[in-house]
Amino acid sequence: MIKNIVFVIIQIGILYLFYMPGSFIQQSFQLVIPGSIIGMLLFFVLLMIWKPFERFIEKGTSFILAHLPIFFTPATVGVMVYFDLFKGNGFWLIIITIVSTLIVLIGSAYTTRFVQKLKERVKE
Repeated sequence: MIKNIVFVIIQIGILYLFYMPGSFIQQSFQLVIPGSIIGMLLFFVLLMIWKPFERFIEKGTSFILAHLPIFFTPATVGVMVYFDLFKGNGFWLIIITIVSTLIVLIGSAYTTRFVQKLKERVKE
């Protein structure tokens, strides 16, 4: 039991180690992309290059995904601090949410279709 807890903590620490160079790259080159995204891209590259790494960090990533809603609680509370800003604009917020969701869905569909066509071309 304790061995598993320590192992998960180490795995989460390893995930955090990808954030640090991403943040350093972002600050060094004054990039618009957040350091966490750059770190995630570095993590993705490592997963593509070294397949056994996925099994090594599986428990830590599963733990984070299982507790993901807890990470959004501070953001939700932060929004409630600015409730007066949102009051009276509910209709527009709903419209903006629907339109932005549709944009993401359509963009994802076209991206998936494009990648599938590329894979089919590579197979031929």
